[in-house]
This record gives sequence, structure tokens and C-alpha cells, in this order.
Amino acid sequence: QLQLVESGGGLVQPGGSLRLSCKASGLTSDYYAIGWFRQAPGKEREGVSCIRSSGGGTHYADSVKGRFTISRDNAKNTVYLQMNSLKPDDTAVYYCAAIRARPFTTIQAMCSMTSGTPYWGQGTQVTVSS
Repeated sequence: QLQLVESGGGLVQPGGSLRLSCKASGLTSDYYAIGWFRQAPGKEREGVSCIRSSGGGTHYADSVKGRFTISRDNAKNTVYLQMNSLKPDDTAVYYCAAIRARPFTTIQAMCSMTSGTPYWGQGTQVTVSS
């Protein structure tokens, strides 16, 4: 059974950093990517960054390029999201998702939720405020 456990959220001042972790268990080969998504109050859930389960493909939303870095440690079955230069607009619940998709689905399509089926973690709150 697939299980995703997120950790690392919290309260941070503008300009600060946080690292989110997503530990996966029960992941099968038909999950082609792991992604971080976020949902702020009153807004739709949006893709932040995704990484392919194999190979080096990554995708970032324009709003976080240059500030966030996604990585994975296959030995630990864990995906990380390093978030630097945080802004109040980054405040949201952050969700990890394992994305099941057909072969050759682009990482961009999976991350924008236009293709593939995500399996969600429980979410972790990130609040950027002074």
C-alpha cells in the first residue's frame, strides 16, 4: 500500500528557508514522478515542483524557479524540497504526491496536473510571516 509522509513545514520569516521531506513507501513502477503541490486559502491547488522517479527530469513552477530545489534520495525513498528566499506568497499547505501516468508523459504535464493521477500525502503547513 502506497504511503506518503511529509515533514518539515513550519513558520519562517520572509527570506528564510525550509526543507520539506516526503518519505514514500509502497511505491510501484507505474508511479512516474513525485511532486510537491501547494494550496493557499481560497486558491486552487497548484504544482510547485516535480521530479521523475527515475532519471533526472525535474519541473518547477515559474513562481519558485531559482528559489526552490527538488531532489531525491532513492536509498531513503525520500524526496526533498529545499525552499530558499521564502515569501509571504509561499504560505500554503504543501502536499507531496506520487503521480501515476502513462509512459512518456512529460514531467510538466504531471506537475501541472493536466495528465496523470496523483496520490496525495496528508500535507504540511508552511507559513511565511514576520
